[in-house]
Amino acid sequence: MCPRYERKPGWFPLIAALLACPKCHTKIEYREPDKLRCPSCKVVYPIVDGIPVMLIEEAIPDEEEK
Repeated sequence: MCPRYERKPGWFPLIAALLACPKCHTKIEYREPDKLRCPSCKVVYPIVDGIPVMLIEEAIPDEEEK
């Protein structure tokens, strides 16, 4: 049986520093609680069960920019 995902507070900011937007290749920013944001495309990629969903089709328009 696989152990349940446990959120570790410092983990996602470190991973976000390594990731780039799949559409424009800009560095991704981590947003609390479970989002990765592209500042160029102004979209948010969700983190589902501890896994970043970095698919262009799954990107959500950033509500902060409206």
